[in-house]
Parts: sequence; C-alpha cells; structure tokens
Amino acid sequence: MGKSSSSLGIIRVLTVLFAALCGAYLLIGGIWLTAIGGSWYYIISGIIMLIVAGLIWRRNSNALLLYALFLLGTMAWAVWEVGFDFWALAPRSDVIVIFGIWLILPFVYRGFIATSKTPVMAMVVSLVISAGVLAYAVFNDPQEINGTLPSAAQAPAQGTVPAGDWPAYGRTQEGTRYSPLTQINEKNVKDLQQAWSFQTGDLKTPNDPGEITNEVTPIKVNDTLYLCTAHQILFALDAKTGKQKWKFDPQLKQNPTFQHITCRGVSYHETPAAAATPAGTQPALCARRIILPVNDGRLYSLDAATGERCPDFANNGELDLQHKQPDQTPGAYEPTSPPIITDKVIVIAGAVTDNYSTREPSGVIRGFDVNTGELLWAFDPGAKEPNKIPGEGEHYTFNSPNSWAPAVYDAKLDIVYLPMGVSTPDIWGGNRTPEQERYANSLLALNASTGKLVWSYQTVHHDLWDMDLPSQPTLADITDKNGNTVPVVYAPAKTGNIFVLDRRDGKLVVPAPETPVPQGPAKGDRLSPTQPYSELTYRPKQNLSGKDMWGATMFDQLVCRVIFHRLRYEGPFTPPSEQGTLVFPGNLGMFEWGGIAVDTDRQIAIANPMALPFVSKLIPRGPGNPIEPPEGSKGGSGTESGIQPQYGVPFGVELNPFLSPFGLPCKQPAWGYVSAVDLKTNQVVWKKRIGTVRDSAPVPMPFKLGMPMLGGPVTTAGNVFFIAATADNYLRAFSTNTGELLWQGRLPAGGQATPMTYEVDGKQYVVISAGGHGSFGTTMGDHIIAYALPDNK
Repeated sequence: MGKSSSSLGIIRVLTVLFAALCGAYLLIGGIWLTAIGGSWYYIISGIIMLIVAGLIWRRNSNALLLYALFLLGTMAWAVWEVGFDFWALAPRSDVIVIFGIWLILPFVYRGFIATSKTPVMAMVVSLVISAGVLAYAVFNDPQEINGTLPSAAQAPAQGTVPAGDWPAYGRTQEGTRYSPLTQINEKNVKDLQQAWSFQTGDLKTPNDPGEITNEVTPIKVNDTLYLCTAHQILFALDAKTGKQKWKFDPQLKQNPTFQHITCRGVSYHETPAAAATPAGTQPALCARRIILPVNDGRLYSLDAATGERCPDFANNGELDLQHKQPDQTPGAYEPTSPPIITDKVIVIAGAVTDNYSTREPSGVIRGFDVNTGELLWAFDPGAKEPNKIPGEGEHYTFNSPNSWAPAVYDAKLDIVYLPMGVSTPDIWGGNRTPEQERYANSLLALNASTGKLVWSYQTVHHDLWDMDLPSQPTLADITDKNGNTVPVVYAPAKTGNIFVLDRRDGKLVVPAPETPVPQGPAKGDRLSPTQPYSELTYRPKQNLSGKDMWGATMFDQLVCRVIFHRLRYEGPFTPPSEQGTLVFPGNLGMFEWGGIAVDTDRQIAIANPMALPFVSKLIPRGPGNPIEPPEGSKGGSGTESGIQPQYGVPFGVELNPFLSPFGLPCKQPAWGYVSAVDLKTNQVVWKKRIGTVRDSAPVPMPFKLGMPMLGGPVTTAGNVFFIAATADNYLRAFSTNTGELLWQGRLPAGGQATPMTYEVDGKQYVVISAGGHGSFGTTMGDHIIAYALPDNK
C-alpha cells in the first residue's frame, strides 16, 4: 500500500508540474502576444491550466470537469479560426488532447478524490467530441478543390516533333511539357515499374557550395538520351537500356563561392542535311550537335553521335561567354539553363550572383551563330543602347537584369521569349538606373535573328523582393470565348500570377489590373504605388494573419504567432525593412523554374504552386558591415539564404524561410499543391496537396501535408501527368482529369527535377533525375531512372 501511494504521489506531482509549466508558458507568452496585437486565447488557456494544476494538487476531481470544458472550448476556438483543416487543428489540440487522455488513465485518476463520476464522464465526452472533429477534418480538406476537367474532344494532333521524341527542355521549344503518347495512361499507370537505372558518378564534393543541385530534364532524339549532371558532365545514353554511349567532362572550374552548381539541361540542333540523311547513314561531324552550357561561363558544341568537339565552332568547340563581361570572376555569371536553338542562332542568357554587390556581371542576352559560334547580336537589358556590342576597351553594363530560367521560341514569328529577373542587389534598389528598371522582371520578346526588341511586359515594378519571372514560359494557341484562336504566351511568376499575353504584340489576353500595394520603403529607396495582378492566379486570396501560424504543438505555434506580429507585414509587396518583413509569396516563389505543363490539344494546364513565406531583414551599414567588399574577396557567399552583403548599397540583408525555433515552417500547411486550369475559361478546376514529411521529419511518417517543391510537371495525352519535385523522394502520377493520385515510385534521392517521357521501339518510358538538391535539404545522389509498363501490359 505504501509503494502504491508513493507512486500515485509521484504521478500527481509530475502531472501538476506539467500543467503548471504549460500554464505559465501560455500565460506569459499570451500576455506578450496580446500586447503586440495577437489572440487572447493563450492568456485564457494559461490561466485555466494553472487552475487545473492547482485542483490536481488538491486532488480535486473538478480538475477534470474544468479541463473538459477547456478542451471543448479550445476545439470550438480552433474550428472558428481555421475551419475543419486537420493540419491546422493539430497543433491547437495535440498536446491538450494527449494530456486529457492522460488525466483519465486509471493510475492517474485514482489520485483524485472523486465525489461523482461526472468529471470523468465529462472528460470522456469532450475527448470523443474532439476526436470526432479531428476525424471529420481528416476527410474534409478546405484547402483542396475538387472538380473534373472537360474530356478530350479528339485524338492528339500530330505536331512537328516526332511523337516519341523529347528534343528540347520543355519537349518543344514552345515549352509545353506535353507529350501526345498514350501507351501509359490513367488506367494502367498503376503498373509502372523501373525499366532501367543509370548512375552518373557525379556527387557533391568538399569544394562545392551548398546550392549544388540535380535539376536536369534529359532530352531524347531518335534512340539517344542526352543529359548533364550538376558539374555539367554530359552523358549520352541508350534510350532503351540506359547504357552509356559516351560522356564529355568540361572540367568545371568551380569553388565554394559559386552561388549555384547546376545544369537544367542541354540543347539539340541538326542541319537540314542531317535531317535528310537516310536512316542508318552517319551524317557529317556535328551535323547533329549538342549544346552544353557550363557554370564557369563557357559553352560547348559537341557532335551528338560521338561527343567530339565541333572543330569549326568557336575555339575547337568551346565558346567563352565571359568575353566583354565587366566582371569575369568565375561563377559570378552562370548559364544554368539550356539555350534556345533556332535554325541559325544560339540564344543564351545566364544567372548572376544575387545580392553580392553593385559591380557584378551583365545579364546580357546574346545570339551566336549555331555553326561557328560567331557573335551575331547582343541585347544588354541595362544599357542605354541594348543592342550595342561593346568595342575595343569597352564592356557590357554592370548589373544588367538577367534571365536565368529557360526561354521559349516561336519559329513562325522568329521571336524568343525570355523571363527576366531584377537588377541585383535585389532587396534595395534606390540607386537603380532607369535602364536597369526598364526590362527588369519582364517577359522580354526579342527577334531571334537580330536581337531587336519586339515587345516587353513588366510583371513587377521596382522589385525589392526577388520576384523574378522564374519559370520557362509556355506558348499555346487558345480558343477564346468568342471562338477565335489566339496565339498566347503564359508566364508564371513567383507572385503566383500567371500572365497571359498575345505573343505577337505583348497585349494582355487575361486582364492584370494595376492594384495599390503597401508603401513606406527603407531609407533612400522608393516604391511603385501599384503592381499588376493577373486574373489568372494562384496568389493567396487573403493576407496572412495570426491564425495562419503553425507548429508541431501549441507552444511553438505561440512562438510563431509572436514572431509574425513582430514582423512588418501588410500583404504582398510589403517593403523590406530593418524591423524584418514577412515576404509572402516568399523569395522561393509560388512558381519556380519547373513552369507549367500545357496540353495544347485539350487547352488545359497543370501547375504546382507553392506557399512558403520568407523573412527579409535589412542590415544597415556599420561595424562589421562595410559598404565595399573586403580586400581580397574572391566572389559570392555560396548561398542564396542567410546574410547577403549587397555591397555598394546602404544595407545588407538577411534572407531566410519563415521558420519556428524548431525549424518547422511558421505558416500552416499546405506548402505545395498540384492543380489544373481550364485555359478556355481560366478557371482552376481542381487543386490537391502533394508530398509528405517522410523524408524531412525526425520520424519518417508519410503524412500528406503538402510540401514545397523544386521542379515541374509533365502531362500526356494518356490523361496522366507526372511530377517529382517535392521534399520527399517520390515520382508520382496523377489523373489529369481529377488530380487523383494513381501511382508513386520511391526514389533513392531527391527528385528536384522535371521528368520527361518518350517512346523507343514501341515502348513508352518516363525518366526522372534523382540526385537531390543541396540547399533544399533532400537526399543527394546521382541516379537517372526510367519507368515503363511490364512487357505483358
């Protein structure tokens, strides 16, 4: 009896201690939160928990009755704040539900002096009601949209690209990411299995920056796949077996100051004579060629059959892209995306280091002869005369806006469409020239043969948030509501807007009215009073508030609420500040380089928007924060997050995802979706969460929260689309019609790439690069994996 009483005493002390500590934490944190404009709930809950602790200490069973009322009140408050959203309800209820269960366990309840069964019955009822609310929320997600796309009216049209090929980054140079293949379809995709796997042997080295990524989408021409690795090693693989045919290593001259080490893809070109070569006959050397961009500022032209350098191209197949750059530091200018190839011209642009200084390379766009590498034209977006080619002793303009994402090309109009970024430094722009502002954050249409401007459309004015146009645009011919066919270009933006313009003249097809935005810039800067808001959009319908804050428990959720209310935030385009500004949509953007997939036959689009806020905090110059780079500085910081120096302007900046002290996003999930748009009506038909925490949580549980992504979708005429991209290691297949998950394949590493599909010898394959992403935190690797149906299917 003595031992039993002692055990009950210890349990009671521990229970009281837990309730008291919870109460004190919630009360103190709640007072702080209320003082800065947040919810009163935490003060009330803290007081109740302290009273419950006192009643438990006195062994008063009314503690159960009070706690039951507290639990029901909390559930009612939670539903009032966030509705029946399970993952939003979870942190508001998990600890208090578990503690409620603890209180009615026999070895705990025996420690109370009970005068009736009412308190314990009240606890049971409150727990059952809470469980019912949570169970209902599991099957009724208010963030998802359910619907069905219109059925296909006819069979896929025959395009100019052979149906079984994928000869460009977006399959066509129009960037559709749509295949007319139907062998793999929504009925049989569940039977997909691995057909082959290839390991490149190219892995992260100690000399690499954190931002080393495997983002390649292979191309396929005839019976060969061509792909590049993170260090730009080029491989040619047999499309049927995955066996290596040849490889070419450009010997990338990299170091840890590079902001990126990545290669999204290569480009292909063949001469008319090669196209007419009879099957089985080898064309002349380099009549078919692969164009490979290299991150240290070089471009290679290689024979597609052998990997040999093209001797008549530039310097034995190697072109120096640093020529006439004002700063030739390796890695300061990086071509990371495959160039556009016309019959005559290679059109190439590149990234520059974000937020390093005001003395960085130019974002100049150039056209080179596809056969010889001769410079044909230049378009320097920050120059007074953009088409002027620098003469002897001259160079391109420092810090011209750059275009780092893949471009698209309309062969009939001979126009290349380039998604533009901002003139760096990104987060303070008081010293930018009118020329630097003119084409920044624009969709830029240039004549591909001459480089002359056709038109431009600016999607963000005076960008202070790194709101580049980050995605490859997509060209399509769309039937409008009057039955007219309109040639349009879709430009997904980090803001969540998808701008739709007539690709002939740049006029808006979907309205994007100028809308007032928050004002009050940092000292010495300025702001645009309005920004364009497209009516085709995934941007949040409402501004974030305290109720949108999240955590694993009510404790870290309270911390996130406090942090949120201490930041400056007045909705999209809240200006950067020394206080710290919440940027949502965040710097990562709602859309990234993966773009959208457009089924041109059905006139529908598949998108994968994200919703992850960032925080930017301006750091005034002072001790330890000089305005000029330290003597001997050799380049960038090797990362896009953390403290960025912004040398040459009055502020450095600290950029980070909006996370709790435990490293979890402070905004409630979902952080990533897949969705479909009917392009005839520009309406979102369905939207679903995608991705689990299996590979990012301490315990590998496959909870579907909706994860951030890097990579895009591809869709097919088989009414199925494929996407990897998420922070868990899967390639997934979904129904194009409804968004239903049909199949998923486990990957050995992160799939932060866009897949592709092709056919060879009558068999359709789906291929994904599974190599991971350094700064995204996914598993690193070196796999290229192909999936196909079994031979008997």
